Amino acid sequence: MRYVFQILSTLLLAGSLIANTVAAPADPLELRQLMQMAEYIGVDYSEAVVDGKIVNNDEYAEMQEFSQLLLDRGRALPASGKSAAIERQTKALKLAIDNKAGLAEVQKHTAALRQSLLEISPQLSLPSKLLPTEETAAIYQQQCVSCHGVEGKGDGALAAQLEPPPTDFHDRERADNRSLLGLYDAISSGIDGTGMTAFKALDDQQRWSLAFYVGGKAFAGADAPQGTGAITLNDLVQYSPNVLKSNKAEIRDEQIAALRANPASLFTASKGGASSIDVARSQLEAAQAAYNAGDYSDARTLAISAYLDGFELAESSLNSHDSALRLSIERDLLALRGQLNADSDPAEVTSNFQAIFDRLDQAKELIEGGSLSSGALFLASLIILLREGLEALLVVIALSTVLIKTERRDAIKYVHFGWIAAFAAGFATWLAAQNLVTISGASREIMEGVAAAVAAAVLFYVGFWMHSKTQAHEWQRYIHDNINKHLGAGTLWGIAGLSFIAVYREIFETILFYQALLSQTTAGQESSLWGGLLTGVALLVVFGWLMVRFSKRLPIGKFFSATTFILLALSFILAGKAIAALQEAALISMTSLPVDFSFDWLGIYSTWEGISVQTIILIVSLYLLLKERHTGGQAAPSKTAG
Repeated sequence: MRYVFQILSTLLLAGSLIANTVAAPADPLELRQLMQMAEYIGVDYSEAVVDGKIVNNDEYAEMQEFSQLLLDRGRALPASGKSAAIERQTKALKLAIDNKAGLAEVQKHTAALRQSLLEISPQLSLPSKLLPTEETAAIYQQQCVSCHGVEGKGDGALAAQLEPPPTDFHDRERADNRSLLGLYDAISSGIDGTGMTAFKALDDQQRWSLAFYVGGKAFAGADAPQGTGAITLNDLVQYSPNVLKSNKAEIRDEQIAALRANPASLFTASKGGASSIDVARSQLEAAQAAYNAGDYSDARTLAISAYLDGFELAESSLNSHDSALRLSIERDLLALRGQLNADSDPAEVTSNFQAIFDRLDQAKELIEGGSLSSGALFLASLIILLREGLEALLVVIALSTVLIKTERRDAIKYVHFGWIAAFAAGFATWLAAQNLVTISGASREIMEGVAAAVAAAVLFYVGFWMHSKTQAHEWQRYIHDNINKHLGAGTLWGIAGLSFIAVYREIFETILFYQALLSQTTAGQESSLWGGLLTGVALLVVFGWLMVRFSKRLPIGKFFSATTFILLALSFILAGKAIAALQEAALISMTSLPVDFSFDWLGIYSTWEGISVQTIILIVSLYLLLKERHTGGQAAPSKTAG
């Protein structure tokens, strides 16, 4: 058995390399810095050049420096569907600045470059709500007043000493060209070459609240918005008002001004997974535009993001209202990817886009229409925990019971270390994704897919190792002669690793599901959500206790036989889920079967790739099990086996 843990270590390393090298995603922080530089050029270029003449040599030198940085760092980005376009756009921007082009032309280049960078960036992690205005105003007075002034007009006590001077947040022309994301990044990271320093002491919610606060000053006095119209929270954050108007012709100046001045309605309007559906729609609109422009690679990338960064995060919420609608949207989004190529019928693709948009509108209306009933909330909470926790529990219990049966109770602490570390790592990953870095949907699916594949391979191996011992007449002598020798430090840490990976892959996704469910919980319903969760925990504890108690009473041969079937079944399930996750991340192909079906609990989905892998596992399992039964398993274990 010691070889299985060597294999585990190798597979874990290989999985880590795959997850970090496939598609070689660009560093999100690097992309945000490039976007910030591009926007800064678009906003400040008018201070450097007017009517083809340099009016401020220092500002113009800064424009040239930033455009060269954009060109150099843009060339260094990992290859993607947009990398060639980004290089062309940075070259065009630098050439325009070198030629002292007009402001409109420079802003056209900076807007196009920001759009390309946004399209390859992971989805933003936005706060669920902003701080009260009074609290944000107090932060502004503590942190910003010395440079930007009491009212934010750029006339603070230190303003005269700074070059370039601090921003006047009341300058409407400047505000029309500045996004809230640009302001947030300036607050978070500072701006090189200026007096703007990073405010690292502020937490993420404080920085976002401050960005919305100063970003709304130029629009003060605008009427409170009557609904959000076609503008989503992501739209308002990612794009400047001028770019937003050019992207969506139906949007009016007064709508944007009202939302910049009073953004609270965008936070209260997005219930449950509704904001995630907005993300899906926004990415699909960009995918359709890319398809119409003949950029099929980008269209597919954006369609993948629409599912992974948008709709997938709303699935739990929607499933509680209408599971059939959830399944139809999921199926259509996955099928759409295969149509975004030069050989497809444009009319059919347009029709399919519209059908998905219509269904997304239905989904959003359902989610926003009201909270779940207390009973439905309790049941959804219970099912989430049971579904995500059962597989991990079976692996942990099987490992613990094997150690008990082999008289190595002292080694159980390694199993406990593994699953406890998985809980800690899962929560740490989620916190990092919320506050420090953004994990894209594709990266999340690759992590889950690789972890499931590693676990499936190891469980398959362990299952057959255990089966080979079920009928050995000299099993007890084998235990005493070999187990202490073979369960050395390396193998014990391998056991901890298997325990870790079996639990870790479930933790992060479970937290996301509960986060979506919590957003649908109204005041007074918290007890239903937590009641469902605690009931799920209790059921898992009872199930685990019964399994351990039952397994202790089984003779060693029957125990290993029963555990073999459990581990092989888990290998079958995890292999199917691994294929599905890697297909969703577009890492492997997806070929649908003629009949559409899905059995999530069993990891069975209607694709040739998944069914083929699971069929191979099933056939090999049956062959070896029947072969072992036919031979009678009479051979005693080798002294060097394991």
